[in-house]
Amino acid sequence: MIFGLTIEKLVVIGVIAALILGPDRLPRYAAMLAQAVKRGRAMLGTAKERMQDELGDDVDWRSLDPRQYDPRRIIREALLEDTPPLATAASVSTEPARTPQAYRPGAPVPFDSEAT
Repeated sequence: MIFGLTIEKLVVIGVIAALILGPDRLPRYAAMLAQAVKRGRAMLGTAKERMQDELGDDVDWRSLDPRQYDPRRIIREALLEDTPPLATAASVSTEPARTPQAYRPGAPVPFDSEAT
């Protein structure tokens, strides 16, 4: 499907074009279409060769893929990453856990040095 055109739609367009152009002009327009397709293929081939010449053979095409910057993909990959391993007993602090202090009006605001 190119631009939403199915085979059936292309056949209908071809039949309508044949009726409008008629048998006299149809071969000339078909030849013009064939030449346009050949020129298009030649231009794409030239562009491909030029791109390979300028970038070289060792191009990492995945790094040039613009789909890698899709926010949905970035979030999906971040959520599906492996979680870091749990802390082992050796890395756990022996310091007793501090309980949070309730704020009393008029008292200084508690300061958490790890939060800033």
